[in-house]
Amino acid sequence: MEVIEELLIGNYKIIQDSERYRFTSDSVLLSKFLRAKRGEVVADFCSGSGIIGLHFFAENTGVQSVTLFEMQKELAEMSRKTVLLNGLENAFTVENVRLQEIPACYTEKFSLILCNPPYERGGFENAVAQKAVCRKELTLTLEELCLAAKRCLKFGGRFALIHRADRVSEVLCSLHAASLEPKKLQFIAGKEGDKPYAVMVAAVKGGKAGVEVLPTLINQKG
Repeated sequence: MEVIEELLIGNYKIIQDSERYRFTSDSVLLSKFLRAKRGEVVADFCSGSGIIGLHFFAENTGVQSVTLFEMQKELAEMSRKTVLLNGLENAFTVENVRLQEIPACYTEKFSLILCNPPYERGGFENAVAQKAVCRKELTLTLEELCLAAKRCLKFGGRFALIHRADRVSEVLCSLHAASLEPKKLQFIAGKEGDKPYAVMVAAVKGGKAGVEVLPTLINQKG
């Protein structure tokens, strides 16, 4: 069942479906991880309901455009409704496509790509298929994600993603292999003293080596 919820920034609203995958606080944290540069051309990979792209747009001035890429048709259609609801047709585009099949017109188009990808291993188990695709690496691997980001980023463009903390070495290696040099890293924990459960990483296409490691972020809503 679709419901309209307040984004709690300005007058923006977002449509979600109570029977499908709903965004978590991690998506909001990622949208705040980086600030926009003037004229930023943004993509939200694995966009789901469009929360990261919409939240980033609402939080930052100077964003030129946002393109939402979502492979599940129902979620892509829901994102389109959110765009229309907020009157953002001139700033937002929604693409219902797998990241491995993004059209050539998007090659080296974006200055910033944000992504909260599926980052759990395993099969469907008892999960609803639509939710499992959002959570588990069933249709997209980490390596494929990084290669898609490399292809769609301009030289010097930034790619920021959130992933499992215990897979940070895989994330860094996959980024480096795709010529996306990690430049900023921050772990996330549920409370002070807890072991981190997630990590956010920002990389630059063609960037030089050198990573800024930020203090662990405490997310009590995690």
